[in-house]
Amino acid sequence: MWRNIASNFLTLAIVLLVAAAAAVAWAKREFSGPGPSEIAQCVQIAPGASLNAVSNQLAEQGAISSAYIFRAGADYMDKARDLKFGSFLMPPQASMEQIVETVTAGGPSTCGTEVVVRVGVRENTVLLRDTNPQTGAYEEVARWNPAEGERPAEIVAAQEQPGARLSLVMAEGVTSWQVVEALKAADFLTGEVAEVPAEGSLAPDTYLLERGGDRNAILAQMASRQAAILAEEWEARPFGMPYETPEEALIMASIVEKETGVAAERPQVASVFVNRLREGMRLQTDPTVIYGVTGGQGILDRGLRRSELDTTTPYNTYRIDGLPPTPIANPGRAAIRAALNPDETEYFYFVADGSGGHAFSRTLEEHNAAVARWREIERQQGLPADSPVQTAD
Repeated sequence: MWRNIASNFLTLAIVLLVAAAAAVAWAKREFSGPGPSEIAQCVQIAPGASLNAVSNQLAEQGAISSAYIFRAGADYMDKARDLKFGSFLMPPQASMEQIVETVTAGGPSTCGTEVVVRVGVRENTVLLRDTNPQTGAYEEVARWNPAEGERPAEIVAAQEQPGARLSLVMAEGVTSWQVVEALKAADFLTGEVAEVPAEGSLAPDTYLLERGGDRNAILAQMASRQAAILAEEWEARPFGMPYETPEEALIMASIVEKETGVAAERPQVASVFVNRLREGMRLQTDPTVIYGVTGGQGILDRGLRRSELDTTTPYNTYRIDGLPPTPIANPGRAAIRAALNPDETEYFYFVADGSGGHAFSRTLEEHNAAVARWREIERQQGLPADSPVQTAD
């Protein structure tokens, strides 16, 4: 009898093992095989969302066949805690494995409704983007300049949409006043900004926003990020830089940021100014003079006047020695790094060369020739003649 019981038990155990193995194999096929959706799906991951909530959401929208298998597979891949906020477009029949890979890798959102407040050097804009249901492509739906007319109805509706992503993109080289004005234009935010933050203290970056979020908290986040960047780059600086404090390096970085839009030129531009500081030469840079005229509130849509270049102000580096008293914009990490790690050159001058970049010179004679070439380019293109950049007294 005991032999029969043992035999039956062994048979049952084998059957259960075979069934379990078959179930595991089926689950693996379900996890890695084609998904159930015949159309592209926009998978949206909310900030702080749990794997359980996301798996149930995906099952409800028909993107996956089983929330349990999705969770088990993500756990098996050791990615259960790696969910990234955003919205991601999945192709038809995307597998659960493919979805897990995408939503844990992160990256720019590729679908869904998105309202972006863009702080630009020349203007602030509010941009509405959404997924085209016909093509699955991410497209611009509406664009609004807060300085021009009423907010489009599409943007108003999108801001109130529960699943819409809200963000602020701050460009390198914008002023703190421009950032505050952009935050004021985001009427889904709250809180009055009593004082414009110190120039240079805000980090250019992309910031996620929340409906009802406090403007001052966002500014504090920007300031904290910039302080951390400056501290890190200052700590890694080489020996012998002509700055006594991190603030001085930040001032220089802001000048470098405003002087060139060509990323690769930043270390060269920084080398010119560092060489001038070391030789006791005046910086003679137009952007600082412009900041003295505008106070960082808007742009100067004209060339500098001779009277402005001849007037002594704290920001007129044609008239004062050394650095201006504050930064003239909010520089990004690359400009800060360039200011603290300039190229080793013999350049003391530079001027626009017509290509978007600059011609660098070692002597005043070389520089004057480069200026003459630039003036000829201006004449040929019908451009107004601006004051020369980086001339010497």
